[in-house]
Amino acid sequence: MWLPAGWSILLALVACEPKLASVEVGEWLPGGDTTNTLLLGNNAFLRAASNLTPEHESLFYGGNSFFNDSWVEAPSSTAHRDGLGPLFNARGCSGCHFRDGRAAPPESGSSPTTGLLFRISTPDGQPDATFGGQLQDQALPGLAAEVVVSIVQHAIEGELDDGTSYSLSAPEYRFDETDFGPLPARLDVSPRIAPQMVGLGLLEAVPLARLQELEDPNDSDRDGISGRIQWREDAGSGELLPGRFGWKGDAPTIEHQVAAAFNGDLGITSRLFPDDDCTDAQPDCLAEPNGGEPELEDHILERVVLYSRAVAVPVRREWEGDEVLRGKWLFTDLGCASCHVPQHTTGAFPALPEFEGQHIWPYTDLLLHDMGPDLADDRPLGEASGSEWRTPPLWSLGLIPEVNGHSRYLHDGRARSLEEAILWHGGEAELAQHDYLGLDALDRSDLLRFLESL
Repeated sequence: MWLPAGWSILLALVACEPKLASVEVGEWLPGGDTTNTLLLGNNAFLRAASNLTPEHESLFYGGNSFFNDSWVEAPSSTAHRDGLGPLFNARGCSGCHFRDGRAAPPESGSSPTTGLLFRISTPDGQPDATFGGQLQDQALPGLAAEVVVSIVQHAIEGELDDGTSYSLSAPEYRFDETDFGPLPARLDVSPRIAPQMVGLGLLEAVPLARLQELEDPNDSDRDGISGRIQWREDAGSGELLPGRFGWKGDAPTIEHQVAAAFNGDLGITSRLFPDDDCTDAQPDCLAEPNGGEPELEDHILERVVLYSRAVAVPVRREWEGDEVLRGKWLFTDLGCASCHVPQHTTGAFPALPEFEGQHIWPYTDLLLHDMGPDLADDRPLGEASGSEWRTPPLWSLGLIPEVNGHSRYLHDGRARSLEEAILWHGGEAELAQHDYLGLDALDRSDLLRFLESL
């Protein structure tokens, strides 16, 4: 085809022009009106939602106190903060969620692994007769911890399509014998890192109809993505609700999640979880005095629940630069947004009416997805198979290094960078991971720049 002079050059330039996503209204305020626009840096996760009523803000700071203080052995003169243990993983909520941020595996690779815990069950999904439902690597004075954990890292070498080499680190968990003997040879064990606390109430306020709109359990549209709701019984109401929280959608509500964490991680009972995780094989644990029945009073639980719901999502630091917008376009083009769905609008939420009708940008669909054998823990939970995980939200991802001083990602913190996290993806995300391998260095840089801007 004949073209006027210079047109062929112009068409070539247009063809090479980088594709940029558009800036969408409000995306720089990922939590809508709740967004934290005042505190950034290492304080980025410490602010209450910006639109809380004075009454809720007062309760928020009351909950903050109980969230950050250490709990003590019972009996104690500190009546509202006793009941720790007898077996536990941390002495307080902030021991795992330091500065309301994300935990990392221990640098030494050995116990205590505060911030990294291990859920366990028998092959038929029941708690173990000796060790219960979670391994506790700390104990009150005079008692033996259930287990001593050590972590050995194995390097997995690979190469991107352009010849750039990479190395992933695969953890192997070893559990040394204690006074309770060795772990059973056939025990399902799932490592879990404590995630950042921001925006949880907003996720709880995403309407059920929205989740049902997004799920596609039979992959009816043949795009290789088959997200589905993890239905769980709520410990507070007894209702069957979507599991929105926990790495496998363990908990349907923040109240359930908070009470379960007090019980499993700190050994503190509540109205929702009234029993310590002591088994008949642990008579010394059963004989320890408690801090009340239950140990966590309702008014304290309510404050910590409100606090956990209302930690604000920080404002985006960058959203308009060409590199970020190029990375945003690539994020969608590679298919990442099929699971990490960018935006939702919250619905009715009587617990915090301030959160209703907020246009939010969490980058999650809150659904279960098969992530392939490399990330599998091989421990089914509810409707989730051993290779299925709930899509984690990506908001605030780029602030983890500033808040917590590390860059560890995925459910067990194995990924030492955002790129490593991408390279571990498989299963329903295998095609996106494969396409990432084929990007050139500039495109990879832009995609990572976009993720760091969230």
